[in-house]
Amino acid sequence: MPRTHAKLPRLFVADDLFDGATLSLGKDHANYVGNVLRKREGGELVLFNGRQGAWLARLENVTRKSAAAVLFEQIAAQPEPTDLWYGFAPLKSARLDYMVQKATEMGASALQPVITEFTQAARINLDRARANVVEAAEQCEVLQVPDVLESIKLPALLEGWETVHADRHLVFADEAAPSASPVEVLAPLAGNRVGLLVGPEGGFSPRERDMLLAKPFVIPISLGPRILRADTAAVAALAVMQSIIGDWR
Repeated sequence: MPRTHAKLPRLFVADDLFDGATLSLGKDHANYVGNVLRKREGGELVLFNGRQGAWLARLENVTRKSAAAVLFEQIAAQPEPTDLWYGFAPLKSARLDYMVQKATEMGASALQPVITEFTQAARINLDRARANVVEAAEQCEVLQVPDVLESIKLPALLEGWETVHADRHLVFADEAAPSASPVEVLAPLAGNRVGLLVGPEGGFSPRERDMLLAKPFVIPISLGPRILRADTAAVAALAVMQSIIGDWR
């Protein structure tokens, strides 16, 4: 997204966006705009919904509990959607927040919690994860807001992969693989649909690793000679994939 109007606040909304539309901001947005940012009538902000680009809007009827926003200029068209599925074993809350935010910034199109044998947190607060996705998109000018999917156990994910994901390859960060550059492994996947799977602290169990390697659609990669924390591995693997076969090329 072009960094036009970079100093203006950005808000994610569910409404359709078009020239001349008047949107009623919800209580939380109105409180943020009026009481936190201290914006007044005539103040400007940027609205986006993940579907119709980014729009300049002018505030009207600002009170402590409500506000309206009138759209008057599209400043960025909606980009072509990325198609990078990202699966991860849930972590404890603070580090999970970080990982979800970074995956959004890195261009993931869907975030899939995957329950493994060594997963630290068997449950994930989906509302909190979705709020973190929106916050990251607002702060980093991301116009595609990834879906946060319901948790699934690893065996069920692999069993249904070819039905749900058709021709998508699944790349997984394999800490048991010999240290090697992932470039040669990933480069042939350019132009194909791909997903990335990063395991929990402690990695995948031997049984799970065997299960992964037995699937024809699974491609293991090494992330180098050091053992990375799961949240670090997520950022490293997403950066590697975006730079070799994704939209950093």
